[in-house]
Amino acid sequence: MSILETIQSPAQLKGMGVEQLETLAAEIREAIVRQVAHSGGHLAPNLGVVELTIALHAVFDFAHDRLLFDVGHQCYPHKLLTGRQHMLPGLRTRAGMAGFPAPSESPYDLFAVGHAGTGISTAIGMARGDTLNGEAYDPRANPDGRRVVALIGDASIVNGVAMEGLNNAGTLGRQFLVVLNDNGMSISKPQGALSQYFDRLRLSHIYADFKKGARDILRHVPGGSLLEEAYHRMGEATKAMISEGSWFEHFGLVTVGPIDGHDLPTLVEFLSEAREFDRPMVLHVKTVKGKGYDFTERDAARFHSPPAFHVAEDDELLPEGCRVELRSDGRSFTRAFGDAMLGMMERDPLVVACTAAMPDGTGLTHVLERFPDRAWDTGICESHAMDMMAGLARTGRRPFFAVYCTFLQRAFDQAFQEVALQGLPVRLCLDRAGLVGGDGAVHHGFCDVALLRVLPDAAITAAMDEPSLLAALEFMRTYEAGLSSVRYPRDTVSGRLSSVPCPPFELGRARRLTAPCPAADLDAAVLAFGTPAVAALDAADALAGGYRVGVWDARFAKPIDAELVSELLTAGVPVVTVEDHSVVGGFGAAVLEAAQSLGLDASRLVRLGLPDLWIHQDSRSRQLAEAGIDAAGIARAIRSAAGARPPGAGVEAAGVAPAVPPVR
Repeated sequence: MSILETIQSPAQLKGMGVEQLETLAAEIREAIVRQVAHSGGHLAPNLGVVELTIALHAVFDFAHDRLLFDVGHQCYPHKLLTGRQHMLPGLRTRAGMAGFPAPSESPYDLFAVGHAGTGISTAIGMARGDTLNGEAYDPRANPDGRRVVALIGDASIVNGVAMEGLNNAGTLGRQFLVVLNDNGMSISKPQGALSQYFDRLRLSHIYADFKKGARDILRHVPGGSLLEEAYHRMGEATKAMISEGSWFEHFGLVTVGPIDGHDLPTLVEFLSEAREFDRPMVLHVKTVKGKGYDFTERDAARFHSPPAFHVAEDDELLPEGCRVELRSDGRSFTRAFGDAMLGMMERDPLVVACTAAMPDGTGLTHVLERFPDRAWDTGICESHAMDMMAGLARTGRRPFFAVYCTFLQRAFDQAFQEVALQGLPVRLCLDRAGLVGGDGAVHHGFCDVALLRVLPDAAITAAMDEPSLLAALEFMRTYEAGLSSVRYPRDTVSGRLSSVPCPPFELGRARRLTAPCPAADLDAAVLAFGTPAVAALDAADALAGGYRVGVWDARFAKPIDAELVSELLTAGVPVVTVEDHSVVGGFGAAVLEAAQSLGLDASRLVRLGLPDLWIHQDSRSRQLAEAGIDAAGIARAIRSAAGARPPGAGVEAAGVAPAVPPVR
């Protein structure tokens, strides 16, 4: 039996020697690689923190102390050490463990986290709460109190919220440890002056003389006299590693390191001393993203969050120069977008583009290489990126901001104030819109339409396939009245309509996908926003023997095709709206509002979309079925709407919002 198989609680680590802990580290890595190869998931970030996670659990008692993760995609080793080994085979599905911390799984997980920069601030909140509750660690008054540790990495330290947290952390008059997992990477290579500072620090290996450097720092930080007293109680190893001229000293934080994040004895020694320090401290730890395997170390960006893959050479996991094959089900929307942007930027010198630390994830990698003076990766700084795009728009450029849909809300204030309010034409390309599969609730893009629809002059579009994505981007390129957006999922593009010409996008006009016929001849009509249009066509085909169903690609959630809505509802046709977005405030809500404003009877309008509850990790296809917006769910709604139900009876099904009478 392996050591890992015997671990039921992290308390067992405290009695282990270094050799056992190193063996355990190797076993954790192998378990993670084998599982991610089978199911997909976050690989390189987890391989890089194995020793660090073991050392943290060996030194602290996080059944009592507080451990706050930042980002969260580096939590697999933590989960394996906290009684969840049996959940690993179901990784990223409802039957197993989530790919991010999940309080519903274990009391060792304090927040469900998947967005960068939040860990320090939530940790400060818990530190202040424990102090108010009389539960905080104090070496004299309460030596058995709770300690607080925030683990931040993958370049999220440069995020604006992390900076705000650091600024406030220096005011804490108690133990507070920030562990900086510095692997020189974010999802890909980090950007900005701060990352360059860490690069120099990693390379220099010039640390302060502990007598001069530490005392100089203590004299210049707020509360230095108090810190100096604590310094005298600090262990000699930690004193010797106080960093001279540390960037963090300006926040009032004593900084220790850098230290080797894969050297277990060193990690345990420094963490043991930091555990007793009673003032805010940063422990700077150097790690290698993808540590332990040649293919992940060489291409950590590619293996940050790969799909399932196969390692050649008879399934050996560690051959030198092995061949790794990532499984693919077809051409992705992300790839289609990246190719489209390349072509657009070659044709139009006014077009510029940016992403916030997601060049691979948004498809802009080749754009950044081809146009280094017109395309930028800002790092994990969505708010800054939005404002930078606003500035570019003000100079007459045509900016496109490629961002995960779930990260858009981090920049909504900027979209409101610096873009929409100014009437500037910034173009948002929202990858991972709707349900995202294994990443679960922390990454679903379910509220972009509801957010952006409130902004005057916004043009909100969605793509149903690759030709419509290209047409939407071309429409946005020349739309100058205000902000515009296009949403598309983390999925493969459908080829169903590849042989049919895709007409250009016209502001506020839907596209009919089924054969023309008078509205009065229809048993039901489906207005679909984005990729659900393909599922709606499949549903219409399945019902063709008994129902005449018209299907439209709505194309716009703002402005709505009011002429079409009026035509259908005036004819008394049951209308089903469907979207991969929340029913609250989404496309269907916009159709309902349009009907009300036109004075139309909307009692036979049925809205399908994501229900007003959290949908957790699983395959995207299962999530779509759960929400009732796959072909089978849409067919059920059509049959119900077109049946002998009295007007306004509504539809009782998961993800379906019953229609409400219009306000007159």
